[in-house]
Amino acid sequence: MQRLVNKRVLLGVSGGIAAYKSAELIRRLRDAGAEVRVVMTQAAREFITPLTLQALSGHPVHGDLLDPAAEAAMGHIELARWADVVLIAPATADLMARVAQGRGDDLLTTLVLATDAPLALAPAMNQAMWRDAATQANLDILLQRGVKIFGPGAGEQACGDVGPGRMLEPTDIAMKVADCFERGSLTGLHLLINAGPTREAIDPVRYISNHSSGKMGFALAEAAAEAGARVTLVAGPVNLPTPMRVERVDVVSAQQMLEACQAALPADVFIASAAIADYRPAQCADTKLKKDPLSGDGMTLSLVRNPDILATLASPGTDQPRPWCVGFAAETNQVIDYAQGKLQRKNLDLIIANDVSQPGIGFNSDDNSVTLIDRSLQQHHLPQASKQQLARQIITFIAEQLSIAKPAIAKQAPRTP
Repeated sequence: MQRLVNKRVLLGVSGGIAAYKSAELIRRLRDAGAEVRVVMTQAAREFITPLTLQALSGHPVHGDLLDPAAEAAMGHIELARWADVVLIAPATADLMARVAQGRGDDLLTTLVLATDAPLALAPAMNQAMWRDAATQANLDILLQRGVKIFGPGAGEQACGDVGPGRMLEPTDIAMKVADCFERGSLTGLHLLINAGPTREAIDPVRYISNHSSGKMGFALAEAAAEAGARVTLVAGPVNLPTPMRVERVDVVSAQQMLEACQAALPADVFIASAAIADYRPAQCADTKLKKDPLSGDGMTLSLVRNPDILATLASPGTDQPRPWCVGFAAETNQVIDYAQGKLQRKNLDLIIANDVSQPGIGFNSDDNSVTLIDRSLQQHHLPQASKQQLARQIITFIAEQLSIAKPAIAKQAPRTP
């Protein structure tokens, strides 16, 4: 079931008495970490209300082929692109026939035609309808096209008959949906990543900051989500789009970033890629500071230390279990020496060192070149590449280290918000 973390399940509900089971199915899918959106046929609305499924899924239920609220009124295209898998449960005999014939006479069947995602049907109908030659012929067509068929089960039916045709139980269907996906290297784990700079206010218009663009941290968040992790990204002030399937929390100052990181715990892994200002003004002026004509050319700021977010989260003995901690060392000289010192001083599991004095890599660039240093001080150099490529290599390395150093972490159940 961990393979459902971060997956997008488009649930189609057609008009059968088993539609009541769709409510429980949504709960099971969401409990496993999936995001669920629902499309109902007109007949399905006679058996269960859209409001019920909206409340359980957390999203409006769709039913109109041309939705004025959708982008360009093409809701079927938007949903078709959104889905990782299209699951129709229950799938009535009529629905199976229309899908087998390639009809697109309502939103649900049009979605089936428009999507590139895998399609799965959970049949539910009277036992005689299931055994009918036409239904079996439609079943053969669907199987030949690669459609996955979940069930049906056998037993007593709502009409009083006994035999095959019952929709499988929601837990069984959820497990079969999970089997549609390969297990990622970080499936079931929660990664907390901070990224970008912080800004420490001097007055309402001035602040202390640095040149961090946040690109490396955002690339890591994207790569971690691709690897199956649930990702929380705490971002300083940057102009970057949020990676897909990533929960983003925006902050400004170092203190805000610390509080946001602590609020996101527990996490299995913490990657501290943010460039946090080491100091902040002791006091922030309420109004814009003016030049004093009597003070000459200078101005003195009194600074105090900011909290060390990485050291705080890497310290044992906190209320939450200590995450596996990864730090960054952006240096301009003696890069490896400074990085090794930071690794040991802050009790880290891995540190990623890079020389930001080199042109074309580091702050504000699209490329980077880094050296990974583990607890045993072994070095693993990653040559210059795009930050997206490096991020995937780093996430792969972290996954390998976790499997060696903490095999139990991969066995934990996924943490859902």
